[in-house]
Amino acid sequence: MIIPPTLAAAKEIQEQLRVSIVTEDQLGTVKYVAGVDVGINQGKQIAQGAVAVLSFPELELIESATYLCPLSFPYIPGFLSFREIPPIMGALARLQTTPDLILCDGQGIAHQRRFGLACHLGILSNLPTIGVAKSLLVGTYEPLAPHKGAWEPLIDQQEVIGAVVRTRSGVKPLYVSIGHRISLETAIEYVLRCTTKYRLPETTRRADRLSRA
Repeated sequence: MIIPPTLAAAKEIQEQLRVSIVTEDQLGTVKYVAGVDVGINQGKQIAQGAVAVLSFPELELIESATYLCPLSFPYIPGFLSFREIPPIMGALARLQTTPDLILCDGQGIAHQRRFGLACHLGILSNLPTIGVAKSLLVGTYEPLAPHKGAWEPLIDQQEVIGAVVRTRSGVKPLYVSIGHRISLETAIEYVLRCTTKYRLPETTRRADRLSRA
C-alpha cells in the first residue's frame, strides 16, 4: 500500500478506489468470519495489526495473527485506513485460514467520501468486508427502539449510507455499513449473528484484545 504524502493525495486515492466498491452480495458460504483491529504504542510510534478468525456460526477461535510496523500516517478522522491498513494487511498475510467475511472496527461507506476503512481493506484484500463502527462519523437517523436487533437507516445527503443497529438491548448502538462485496441487509444480519451477550461482535472483541497484547 502506498502511503500518500498529503491529504490531497489521500483524498484522490479514496476517490479513485471507491468506484470499485461492490454493494451487492458477492460472498459464498461463510464458514470463517474475522475481526481486525490495530493497537498503537504512541511512545514508540509502533502499530500492531491483529486479525482473529472465528468459525461461523459457532464463533469459536480458529486462528489469529499479529503484525508490528512503524506508524506511517497520523490519526486524522476520515483517513483512518491509511494509518491502519498496513498493519492489518501484514497480519492477514500471516494467516493460514482465509476468512470468508471480515468485520472491521471502523466505517465502510458511512464516510464523507464513501470510502472508510472497511471499503479500503475490502478493495485491497478482495474479501467481503463490513464496517462496524462504535461512533458516528457522518449522517443522521431516527430514534431507535431499545431492543436488540432494532435498526434505523443512516442517512447523509438523502442517501442511505448505513444502519444504526442495536446489538444489545438498552445499550448504545453500532454503526454498520457496507465495506465491499456485501449488501447492507446482509451486513446487518451478520453483525447481529456475530454478536452474543456484549455490545461488540465477537470478532471485534477478539481482535481488540489481540491488538493490545
